[in-house]
Amino acid sequence: MNLLVIGGGGRENALVWKLSQSPMAEKIYAIPGNPGMEGMADIVDDIDVLDNAAVTEFAKSHDIGLAVVGPEAPLANGVVDALSKAGIKTFGPTKAAAEIEVSKAFSKMLMEKYGIPTAKYKVFSDIVSAREYVRQEGAPIVIKADGLAAGKGVTVAMTLDEALEALDIIMSDKTFGDAGSRVVIEEYMRGEEVSVLCFADGENAVQMVPSQDHKCAYDGDRGPNTGGMGTYAPAPVATPEIRQRVQEEIIDPVMEAMRKEGRPYKGCLYAGLMITDEGPKVVEFNARFGDPETQVVLPLLESDLVSIMLACIDGKLKEQEINWSKGAAVCVVMASGGYPKAYGKGYQIDGINDAISDNCLVFHAGTAKKDGKVVTNGGRVLGVVGRGAEIREAVDAAYAGVADISFKAEFHRNDIAHRALERL
Repeated sequence: MNLLVIGGGGRENALVWKLSQSPMAEKIYAIPGNPGMEGMADIVDDIDVLDNAAVTEFAKSHDIGLAVVGPEAPLANGVVDALSKAGIKTFGPTKAAAEIEVSKAFSKMLMEKYGIPTAKYKVFSDIVSAREYVRQEGAPIVIKADGLAAGKGVTVAMTLDEALEALDIIMSDKTFGDAGSRVVIEEYMRGEEVSVLCFADGENAVQMVPSQDHKCAYDGDRGPNTGGMGTYAPAPVATPEIRQRVQEEIIDPVMEAMRKEGRPYKGCLYAGLMITDEGPKVVEFNARFGDPETQVVLPLLESDLVSIMLACIDGKLKEQEINWSKGAAVCVVMASGGYPKAYGKGYQIDGINDAISDNCLVFHAGTAKKDGKVVTNGGRVLGVVGRGAEIREAVDAAYAGVADISFKAEFHRNDIAHRALERL
């Protein structure tokens, strides 16, 4: 069958790579795609992913048997509803179900209503009351823009000044536009974070291999929050006992909650969790594959991704066998100097082909083609993924690949997977 992947980042490059291995995949199209997908997919860069009518018309005219939505913005815009209405099987939640990510306030209220463990919180739409609450609660404290902010609308404020500054950035400066018209202020949770992605079919949800993201820009978990500077899987903090609790206390209850709210959840459900002394608690839910978690989770998937996605759409996930590699994968993000703030673009990237090997993959995140050369075109430029029988081997493979690649003002973290390595 013909497949369509919507999105053009590192997550979508990983999806195209995995989907292209399916015996069911005849031809793959990517809107808008990126240079890393060339050879695996036809790049369609003249359609806006937020133009539901144009995306649907393309899918109909190209006989798409399965559409896969990567980023949150098209999901929030209702592209799954539009494609499904046109009779095209689409992997991803409806606009109503995607609200679990689109509005942090909705997500928190859902968890409160159904008794799903998460941090204490309050929602504010005026900055005066928000400031008053922050002063009352003190620091550390977590400030979140309510809406979509490309992974950058969260501040873990360790001081009162940081918290008040975050409120100004979100609510006064309107750095994230309408996404900051409301803020969610949460208690600071102590523990270790883990990302649990799940395949979901509206009734059931099956966990993927647990992974761990590195949000801070610099080594030692220092510096500003980013969209993610690297990941690894499996994350040892998610022991079999923890995973069982996650299923029983978080995943199954939220699937039931969404059904009861008339928003049955199909697609990839991302649970960002904090493993606290009291057990796992929800930091956030996302309505799609994580980025860069996808880049380490999919290389460990041994089963056919097309079959799994179709089973999710058809409500038949229980009948689907899903197998995982016993190995490990590590993704190191190579970023543009200045990210997550201002950065340059258009710098030639050298050495990508030198880095690729049996145990090293390179997924493009923010790249473009200029005069036949691959150049930088975003803050997070490449995800270099090392694979190995165990975590140390995967770390070494990833950093060997990073060493082969260069571009002007490049920077990356040198301690991806440090928590796993400390456990060895």
